[in-house]
Amino acid sequence: MRRLIGAASIAGVLVGAVFTAAAAAEPFPDVIVLPGATSAEGIAMGVGSGFFAGDLFQGDIYRGDLRSGSASLFVDAPAGRMAVGMKVDVGHGLLFVAGGFSGQAYVYDARTGADVAVVDLTDPALGTIINDVALTRDSAWFTDSVQPHIYRVPIAVDGAVGTPSTLVVTGPAAHLSGEFNLNGIAATPDGKTLIVAHSGDSTLYTVDPATGASAAIAGADVPLVDGILIEAGRLWAVQSFLNQVTELRLSPDLSSATVQQVITSPLFQVPTTVARHGNRLAVVNAKFDTGLPPTADRYEVVLVDR
Repeated sequence: MRRLIGAASIAGVLVGAVFTAAAAAEPFPDVIVLPGATSAEGIAMGVGSGFFAGDLFQGDIYRGDLRSGSASLFVDAPAGRMAVGMKVDVGHGLLFVAGGFSGQAYVYDARTGADVAVVDLTDPALGTIINDVALTRDSAWFTDSVQPHIYRVPIAVDGAVGTPSTLVVTGPAAHLSGEFNLNGIAATPDGKTLIVAHSGDSTLYTVDPATGASAAIAGADVPLVDGILIEAGRLWAVQSFLNQVTELRLSPDLSSATVQQVITSPLFQVPTTVARHGNRLAVVNAKFDTGLPPTADRYEVVLVDR
């Protein structure tokens, strides 16, 4: 009997292993539709293959899974909100969302979708576009595409959200050269340097989060740049109306960058932001080529190999 039980247990383990391997080998979808979305812009990875994406002009947040291809409405935002760039603080279970023309940032519970905080960053009457956000160990940093400002929102050890402050950017990144200036933002792992995408200047700059001083990254020629992602010395820059994502290798001192590859897809339709899961990039189609606000029938996340 013990032998039979042992054999059955081994068989069960083997069957489970087969099913696990099969699930792991299941291909990721190429496209994940955001059901009911009327626009799209931002994306952020959560836990595992889970992701969040936003309806730009409605402010709604969708939650989905890159592996299963599922997505559903997660936050039915109150009227007047927007959802531009976003990032997830996995440790505290918080989703930070840039609020566009509202001059605000929104912080949601990444597990339940409940409001945690509505943060007034600047007076929208002055003209503002709160465009994207990057996270460091103790702060969320938001770009303003109209003003040469980056807004810091403190994050306490317990996850409490503090009072914002304004970092005035100086040097070349402060140049107001177009309708959209500071756009995408990322932070180095140690949090000592911010990297910003400047859409008007078609390039990338470093910004000192303590002083606001900026410097150009030589070789970072990225026209129509929007969202950016930095990991392990590499940076991915989304170039919206060019329908491509350029991967750059950053020098150790962040003074220069070298193009490694240009990623394209026939499924891209004015992509804006990018997230990464393993060997795949998840890119949001904003479809601004249909108008502003856009008028496409559907909005989706596109997955490509990096």
